[in-house]
Amino acid sequence: VQLQASGGGLVQAGGSLRLSCAAPRMITSVYNSYEMAWYRQAPGKERESVASITFRGATNYSDSVKGRFTISRDNSKKTVYLQMNSLKSEDTSVYYCNTNPPSKKWGQGTLVTVSS
Repeated sequence: VQLQASGGGLVQAGGSLRLSCAAPRMITSVYNSYEMAWYRQAPGKERESVASITFRGATNYSDSVKGRFTISRDNSKKTVYLQMNSLKSEDTSVYYCNTNPPSKKWGQGTLVTVSS
């Protein structure tokens, strides 16, 4: 599974970012069989799950982002998104996408830095 996350950057607290994660080399029927998720890892901390979404669009969020982040997917484009609003300094992390549960191979994440 090769997943390419993008869209990170530097943003002020209270701002918004939209992350994207594409799986261009995955066969569409295979991609559609997977539940997809966003994960993040802050410096010195373990990687944690942020949000997940099934093929049919059922979502789940960690308590720390519930009400602020929205996960979505476009199955025709084999892409999953993470809309992040009302960002806080504690959201600063490298964000990754992967299947849920995650495969052993992690793609390159995208860094989100929230300045207070």
